[in-house]
Amino acid sequence: MLNDIFGSAARVKLLNLFFLYPEKQYLVADLTKELGLTTPAIRRELDNLLKLGLITEEKALENSGDTKTKSKGNYFSANNNFILYPEIRALFVKAQILFSQKFLDSLQKICRPKFLALTGLFTNYPEAQTDLLLVGNLRHSAFLQLIKNLEKDLGREINFTILNEGEFYYRREVMDIFLYNIMEGKKLVLIDNLDKKSSD
Repeated sequence: MLNDIFGSAARVKLLNLFFLYPEKQYLVADLTKELGLTTPAIRRELDNLLKLGLITEEKALENSGDTKTKSKGNYFSANNNFILYPEIRALFVKAQILFSQKFLDSLQKICRPKFLALTGLFTNYPEAQTDLLLVGNLRHSAFLQLIKNLEKDLGREINFTILNEGEFYYRREVMDIFLYNIMEGKKLVLIDNLDKKSSD
């Protein structure tokens, strides 16, 4: 059974998406764009997941300009009635945290960030305009490699924002709406050394 559930990298990417965002419905076109997989690979794995009962399928209809409607494909989403749904969803949520901890450990080897918060895909907060906020100075080439590795682990593109301390304090002072939404929204703070006096 477990081999059937986690049988391929493509299947894991699909499950990760479905179970981290169980309230969302996806067309095949959405999935190919979101995950960077080919349409045949997506369709093959969707068929497998449907047979296992892990996802559901329903026809997506759109108005054709008059009283008639036409199909624009099928919507796919996580099946929250699947017997192992809570356990599988918890597994993917915990995997996000483990990958973020691996990223944090690597990040602290190349810089000393003042602040690091995860939001967006890490906290199931799709309204967020970024997935990761970092405050501090760093070597961009090394940081971009860490982001690339994290994206590979998660099978998802990560939107990130980097601010130096001066820019962070200025934006906070003028109530910048972008920063305000991050700081007041759903987030996971991994590092917070802002506003702390140096002991040096």
